Amino acid sequence: MGKVLIIEDEVSIAELERDYLEISGFEVDISTDGKEGLGRALNENYELVLLDLMLPGVDGYEICKQIRAVKEIPIIMVSAKKNDIDKIRGLGLGADDYMTKPFPPSELVARVKAHINRYDRLAGVLTANKDIVEIRDLKIDAGSRRVWGYGEEKTLTAKEFDILYFLAKHPNKVYSKEDLFKEVWGLESMGDISTVTVHIKNIREKIEQDSSKPQFIETIWGVGYRFRG
Repeated sequence: MGKVLIIEDEVSIAELERDYLEISGFEVDISTDGKEGLGRALNENYELVLLDLMLPGVDGYEICKQIRAVKEIPIIMVSAKKNDIDKIRGLGLGADDYMTKPFPPSELVARVKAHINRYDRLAGVLTANKDIVEIRDLKIDAGSRRVWGYGEEKTLTAKEFDILYFLAKHPNKVYSKEDLFKEVWGLESMGDISTVTVHIKNIREKIEQDSSKPQFIETIWGVGYRFRG
């Protein structure tokens, strides 16, 4: 199924996560120290990193930042912190998902599978895909995974790019947060889907001239989001 690195200093939690993932066919390594985990994530080949925030040595935010600087593998942040500011910070650094403890082991396994499967599909499809979407002052190059807005290149995280590209490829259609979670994450809506809201906010701040008056991704109150074609 794939090789996963768990960076978690609570041994009992790490071992429980490992056991459920191994039962599902994954190969799993555990690091209980932030510095060691960062070194393994950077120097070994993993298909996904399950990353706790509060770690000895180096915290999860810094680990996420350093991994994302050189690799696009999925990163799922795990924390007991429920504040939106923690999610915003983590996702803004390039994490693909954020899970709040405690969570059902079945949900963890489902999310890990979905992120790895989607990453593998995108890696294969986008390598060969030279599709370019141009709408008004926005240009999205699927082949190089680059985005330009109002003449300037914008730096988006992997998941931000996936959401923007999906919406731009389906202009004028309204998608609920549950729809986007299914289409972009590859999961039926379960647990906390507020990560969608955080990613949309981050995308707007990067591509809009005025994020309070978005010209590309509109909010349809009570329903979801629509990309203006």
